[in-house]
Amino acid sequence: MRLNRILLSTVLVVVALVIQVSVLARLHLPGAVPDLLLLTVLGLAMVYGHVGGCLVGFGAGLLADLAPPADHAAGRYALVLCVIGYLAGLIKPETGQVRSATGPMAVVVAAAIGSTLLYAGVGALVGDTAARHVGLPGLLISAAVYDLLLAPFVVPGIMALARRAENDPLAEAGSAKKSDISSGWLSSGTGLRIGGQRGALGGLKTKARTRTARVGRIKGVKRL
Repeated sequence: MRLNRILLSTVLVVVALVIQVSVLARLHLPGAVPDLLLLTVLGLAMVYGHVGGCLVGFGAGLLADLAPPADHAAGRYALVLCVIGYLAGLIKPETGQVRSATGPMAVVVAAAIGSTLLYAGVGALVGDTAARHVGLPGLLISAAVYDLLLAPFVVPGIMALARRAENDPLAEAGSAKKSDISSGWLSSGTGLRIGGQRGALGGLKTKARTRTARVGRIKGVKRL
């Protein structure tokens, strides 16, 4: 990943995690908690593609695993968001811009349900049966509803920021410098050619003056 992608992804992931832990988790809504971190990963993945989405998802999930008050095994949510980010990046449009909101909203619903199922499945493998006591169907429905309601306020803005960051001003400055250097080389080469032409013209003028002086001398001799 490029430096501008890393910086933007880091800032967005940290902000999303802080808001989710300090605000959304304390709302005590029935069922699941609105997953702002998941929406952030989805927005970045649909701009950066499957590789960038996979890396962003893994980093965001690992940060969520280590941030308090996490009470599950480290790496569990990193695996979930890594898979979700990879799958979401596969639907990245070729032009980089989404024409309608139907596709992203469908991705949000599928990601909310898929991440909940995958998280519960990984928890069952490591012996965590909390999803059974809470009720998996209720978690699936509430996660899909909360994320779908929150997505229009989060995903479009994140995608717009990611697209704007793709227009790297450093890269544009570098290309401008390259064009200036190339134009400088061309102008220097032209200057050398012009100098050579001037030198040639000066030589011709000198020869002409010498010939004129010789003719004047000959005429003077004839006059004498």
